[in-house]
Amino acid sequence: MKVRFVFPANIEFDEAVRYYDHQLPGLGFRFFQQVDAAIERIRFMPEAWTKIDHRTRRCILKGFPYALFYAIEKDDILITAVAHLHREPEYYRNRII
Repeated sequence: MKVRFVFPANIEFDEAVRYYDHQLPGLGFRFFQQVDAAIERIRFMPEAWTKIDHRTRRCILKGFPYALFYAIEKDDILITAVAHLHREPEYYRNRII
């Protein structure tokens, strides 16, 4: 399955990597690795993760307070949010499909 990020999710991902790199050198790369690992888990079992809405599911990252919100579209996985779980959820709610 091909994985695509919607534009806001791509920005969230980039900002989180930069933030963690600023906190501790190399931590941004560890965050990147956890996102990559979560994507691989989603690819392997796309329907195994918590269903949030009609088409949206959530996969929580290991070791970071983030989750990937995604939808399955034919043979693609569409990442709609790279969401920090301790923030107000309103900033990504409009991307839940």
